[in-house]
Amino acid sequence: MEIHTIGVCGAGTMGRGIALTLAQAGYSTLLFDLNPDILASARAQHERELEGLVQKGKVTADKKEKILALIQYTNELENCLAEFFIEAIVEKIIPKVALLNQLAELNHGDCIFASNTSSLSITEIAKQVLHPERVIGLHFFNPATIMKLVEVVHTPFTNPDVLSTTLQLVKQIGKTPVQCSDSPGFIVNRVARPYYIESLRLIEEQKSNVEQLDRILESTGFKMGPFKLMDLIGNDINFAVSCSVYEQLGKPERLQPSFIQQQLVQEGKWGKKSGSGYYKYTSS
Repeated sequence: MEIHTIGVCGAGTMGRGIALTLAQAGYSTLLFDLNPDILASARAQHERELEGLVQKGKVTADKKEKILALIQYTNELENCLAEFFIEAIVEKIIPKVALLNQLAELNHGDCIFASNTSSLSITEIAKQVLHPERVIGLHFFNPATIMKLVEVVHTPFTNPDVLSTTLQLVKQIGKTPVQCSDSPGFIVNRVARPYYIESLRLIEEQKSNVEQLDRILESTGFKMGPFKLMDLIGNDINFAVSCSVYEQLGKPERLQPSFIQQQLVQEGKWGKKSGSGYYKYTSS
């Protein structure tokens, strides 16, 4: 199956990053969001990021304009016609299923539907979509334009051709695909839970502090300490993933989400994107 146009639904942090990644790889890209203000913000961010690459000599001004021309921004679902879709909307099954079913009705019979969910069950999503055999997980990491790893998550329903097409697409956009079967947290988020949760436990027990733990773990070779990383990911997202993995695995005590992070989420301290989290940030 040849892919010419890829639709990305949701122009938040992940959606806009994925859209820019696809356009940089030469794909005609649709970026859909119901909120025109979020679309305008995504467009402005794309222009800033590409201009930054121009200033660093990594792309030419002409190349920048060609990349931007590949992205169509729309808040009309009727415009979402493509061979491949990646949804990156709110981390809840019901709206994801509703969107994918709407896209399935609008598009042709070979269209592939990928979810960028961090931890929700791809199998549960696929069960409720018109064509479960064409549903797959495609989990990018933040920032999508930089991080190379992409988890490709298949279910018992996934058509082998859909899996192979998706793996090939990930390679064509310059990423490294890791194939895995559907399970709570997939691979990375499952393995990473203790990194965050045990660090938070030390804070709860007043055995250390945020700055010290980040500094110690970075000195051992981690590129980012757990608190800097949670602020980058977004505490709302990170906490939701922790809760999802905890619930799906039968609530093991070792994976119980932290009340400290829950409180930050409730206070709107989501990290870099909100201006504060474990650290305070100034807008650039």
